[in-house]
Amino acid sequence: MTRQFPAPLLGVNIDHVATIRQARGTFYPSVLEAASVAEAHGADLITVHLREDRRHIQDRDVSALVEQSRTRLNLEMAMTDSMLDFALSHRPEDVCLVPERRMELTTEGGLDVAGRRAEVTRFCKALDAAGIRVSLFVDPEPEQIEAAGECGAPVIEIHTGAYANAEDKSRSQAELERIAEAAALAGAGGLVVNAGHGLHYENIFDVVALDLIREFNIGHSIIARAIFTGLGAAVAEMKRCLVAGAGNEA
Repeated sequence: MTRQFPAPLLGVNIDHVATIRQARGTFYPSVLEAASVAEAHGADLITVHLREDRRHIQDRDVSALVEQSRTRLNLEMAMTDSMLDFALSHRPEDVCLVPERRMELTTEGGLDVAGRRAEVTRFCKALDAAGIRVSLFVDPEPEQIEAAGECGAPVIEIHTGAYANAEDKSRSQAELERIAEAAALAGAGGLVVNAGHGLHYENIFDVVALDLIREFNIGHSIIARAIFTGLGAAVAEMKRCLVAGAGNEA
């Protein structure tokens, strides 16, 4: 079978490099150095989430990454006017609109595009007019996929958290099928399909093998592995997982 893509793209989320820095209020570890190492070892883009509470990534980090990243910068952000103004003034290559709650440890679900169509459409138009590619972080639900296309977003990122957190094989398989159906629906509607959340070195292979997803954004598992192997080796290993899952030689 001829694959749709030669190999998926790897977006490395470096939020938790900043988490370590902010824990002590130091100037290290450097997110710029992390981005540079990741790019040198196979990252196709760098992803950061600028949260409204600034718990890890800071405004200055985004400014520096826009200037110095050698690949693409994907800025995850809440759908607020203040964040829209920030994105329009900094102009990263990509913006992924995500839901955000102050008390959550990490993003807990997809954006309710179907319930916020007018607002999502406004954001998509404003970002597109500035030359910024927009992605919507959504659960693998047909209603949300269809609404994303209607709102003018060219890209969706499927929230893979339910799959990653499944407690048994039958539930994992059911969630994988939901991802496959959502990705197929999005692709048939002309949307580029990305995926992320909770993916690691063991559960990534079945998702890649679907051959329906162009880009994977992965952070926590890579930074966790980097504690023991170093960041370059951790990124390179994840890239090999993507290539192997796609059926190509690593």
